[in-house]
Amino acid sequence: MKNLFVLLFSFTMLVSHAQKAVSYSDGNQKLEGFIYNPEKEISNGNAVLLLPAWMGIDNNAKENALELAKLGYKTFVADIYGIDKRPTNTGEAGKIAGYFKTNIKEYQNRIQLALNELIKNGANPDKIAVIGYCFGGTGAIEAARTNMKVKGVVSFHGGLGRDASRTIEPISTKVLVLHGADDFYVPETEVKAFQDEMRTAKADWQMIYYANSVHAFTHKDAGNDNSKGAAYNEKAAKRSWQAMKDFFDEIFK
Repeated sequence: MKNLFVLLFSFTMLVSHAQKAVSYSDGNQKLEGFIYNPEKEISNGNAVLLLPAWMGIDNNAKENALELAKLGYKTFVADIYGIDKRPTNTGEAGKIAGYFKTNIKEYQNRIQLALNELIKNGANPDKIAVIGYCFGGTGAIEAARTNMKVKGVVSFHGGLGRDASRTIEPISTKVLVLHGADDFYVPETEVKAFQDEMRTAKADWQMIYYANSVHAFTHKDAGNDNSKGAAYNEKAAKRSWQAMKDFFDEIFK
């Protein structure tokens, strides 16, 4: 029991040391993200902007931000929705995420605002990566499509769709897509269109498929029933995290 108490106390102290709420805004909309400062930063102020899934800033986003801080990356968890617009259920999440997917420039703007806050909090503007989960993965790809000033982007089981009327511009940012091989929420037509887009944009891109994996394969609270379309897969989660770390080693070297 004593050892358990010590472990819990140490974890609490680590979280409280690393995590800090950051207030910012988009016009009249108040936003609140979270900065995670590593105890020992790796060289040159390398940093990560983390875009959460459709439920907004959830435990999964915070846990992954803490893990990134342990690796030495200053990390900012973005608030895309606003402090008074946090969804309380999947129905609300679907509506608000759908709004930003339709009004893509507003989504892009919220990502850029979060990127600005990361820099204000000490990140080297020349040493930043963007990662995202599900809806946030879509946002990470948008950061590449608009050539935000970042070294690379990583999409974990993110949507890959793009309005066909949008002009495909050259992409200078490196792109890594980590994708469930059995993710039926992202149809094969969408995957093919994305790959064609990357070729047309002459992007430096990679796409890794994970066997027996569907949507949300990194989310521990997604259950384990693949037939529902979203389920946790421990092996895919570990492999994709390692792929992200290898990608970071490349882009930040």
